[in-house]
Amino acid sequence: MDIKESIRLILKKQGKKPIGLKELSGKAQVKKGGGAGFLAALEEMKGTGEIFEQRHKLMLSATAGLVAGKIVRVNETYGFARPENAEKDAFIPGKFLLGAMPDDIVLLKLHNSTGELMDGEVISILNRAEYLFSGVVSRKDGRYEVTPDRGVRFPIAISRLQGADAADGEKVVARLSYRGDRHFNHRAQIVNIHGSSENAQSCCEAILEAAGISREFPEPAMAEARAIGEKGIHPKEIAGRTDLRDEIIFTIDGADSKDMDDAISLTRSDNGWKLGVHIADVSHYVQAGTELDKEAFRRGTSVYFADSVVPMLPEELSNGICSLNPQEDRLSFSAFVDLDKDGAIKNFNFKKTVIRSRVKGVYSEVNSILEKKADEAILKKYDGLMEQIFLMDELAALLSRKRFGRGALDLESSESKIIIGVDGKAVNVIPRERGISERIIEEFMLIANEAAATFAMDRALPFIYRVHEKPSPEKLAALAQLLDLLGINASLVKPGVVTGTLGNILSHVKGTKDQNIVNNTMLRSMAKAKYNEKNLGHYGLVLGNYAHFTSPIRRYPDLSIHRIMTAVLGGTADDKLERRFREFVFSASARSSEMEQKAMNAERDCENSYKAEYMKPFVGQKFHGTISAVAAHGLYVELPNTVEGLVRADSLIGDEFLYDGHMQYTGQHTGRNFRVGDEIDVTLISTDVSAGQITFKLAGGEESPKP
Repeated sequence: MDIKESIRLILKKQGKKPIGLKELSGKAQVKKGGGAGFLAALEEMKGTGEIFEQRHKLMLSATAGLVAGKIVRVNETYGFARPENAEKDAFIPGKFLLGAMPDDIVLLKLHNSTGELMDGEVISILNRAEYLFSGVVSRKDGRYEVTPDRGVRFPIAISRLQGADAADGEKVVARLSYRGDRHFNHRAQIVNIHGSSENAQSCCEAILEAAGISREFPEPAMAEARAIGEKGIHPKEIAGRTDLRDEIIFTIDGADSKDMDDAISLTRSDNGWKLGVHIADVSHYVQAGTELDKEAFRRGTSVYFADSVVPMLPEELSNGICSLNPQEDRLSFSAFVDLDKDGAIKNFNFKKTVIRSRVKGVYSEVNSILEKKADEAILKKYDGLMEQIFLMDELAALLSRKRFGRGALDLESSESKIIIGVDGKAVNVIPRERGISERIIEEFMLIANEAAATFAMDRALPFIYRVHEKPSPEKLAALAQLLDLLGINASLVKPGVVTGTLGNILSHVKGTKDQNIVNNTMLRSMAKAKYNEKNLGHYGLVLGNYAHFTSPIRRYPDLSIHRIMTAVLGGTADDKLERRFREFVFSASARSSEMEQKAMNAERDCENSYKAEYMKPFVGQKFHGTISAVAAHGLYVELPNTVEGLVRADSLIGDEFLYDGHMQYTGQHTGRNFRVGDEIDVTLISTDVSAGQITFKLAGGEESPKP
């Protein structure tokens, strides 16, 4: 029995009777010379929150009714903590926060609550996170302070020695330089100054830096990338590969894409289809343990927002030797999938190949061909590819019907396209549209990803899966409650609900006033997709096997499984695969999931800043929009261009409006309702570029322009 287990057993027997260190050491029978190991184990258990110490006495935290958690948000007089393995956050009054800040790991005592949120108090701070943040500098009463953009909603004083480093209104990145036991005692130190907080570009650079997302690559990684790019493809690298350079293979991407990592080939067979999904062989160039690999692991993913990309790999690779550029030889990793006439996978195999893409296909151009609207220039560009394009459309339509037929969810979310002018400012915001060709590529990528995961499962490989777990009982209960309020039968919306049931509900409300609220509530009820070394299946896609194989230029998990599959195809023995990759897939899954979330948060925050910048000239003007969500603090209204802003609850005048906790405000005297899905006229009253916030009020009789 190890020392930790011995400590657990002793403390468990003690129950609620705390024990001193000397007595615990005696009962654990710590031998002479073993004191250091005993104390180290004890400190580790205290650090994770398993053991609680008070007045030099120890007991199990669980016995004392304590749980570990993470601080997620802090205001001036209160905060929120997320208890370990809990669905809901706990409300913490300011006097019980002990100065804890976002991402701190704390020990919590939770209290029963009759409200929507449980409440509690911080008993101790187990691990203080390095609080690096973006924010805006202001001067108040002769001193400088910085207000963080996210997580903390109060100003933090800047150390006096740094007071003159930044001007009032500048966007900065800062970190806590001193922590007190109360929030007003904290002090911040400016790390970097990025310019005006009214400039979205400056705000984005600060957001990226605070998230640890760097545009610059370390020189050792850049040196490796340059060497690979300058070397090109040697004939020896082609030897032994399946040569597909004479096959009809081409890419389809956005017009401005430069990192093209997937290409398609398709033929009809006697019994169905032969699909080829050809992916840039990035793992051939980015070898395990190199400086490039270390940096790709650190980044985890590329970050995309507005007209900008922060790539996972240097452009010498992502836009160069690894990009499947037209009329250039490229090394690839190909999935060959045989599908029957119903679109079911009958067989698949993976090969190292060399391809030569016929053309850089563009979504909008291929869409015009499929819609029979292509002009002569487009028809000439795709000459010789027409048969394959229409064949792809036919198969993708079949696969889409099959996917939704098995119950896959068709959850929609508004996506924006932000147009940036030559001066770096947002000049337009429009909905991002997905046409036929986007659907084609999506369906084919899903097939290749399913085949890759099945390849791993068939061989019991150490692997990285893309998993999506079932919704939690608590979130399903909230969804069912909303559906009941809408008069929709929710009797089957309970733990274990199949996706087909949820899909039927979405179909039932499609095109109705309730579509948005049902869609958005169902989205919030879903677990977050993530990476895992265990195959937990994909609930939303209704697939038992799923992984990410198709984007190794921009996602580390894809690069990782390419490396594992390459070793298998090269004949590496099972025991060597285990030794080489078992620990790796665990760390790569955790890191990739963490960085994906950081990237998504940064992308959202940057785009919100650009939207606020774009709307700034329209302050005082009236707009027509739709209520997209309702919360205790007000109504969210989305304009046709996808910009969303808040009508604050305290600005609703003419009656006493009460929030029902779900989807509407109702006037107590007039009976007037503001409900999700209602169309409404609003006036833009302010924008905050730094925080990415837009504020509306209910409109008067002004004419509504188009932003």
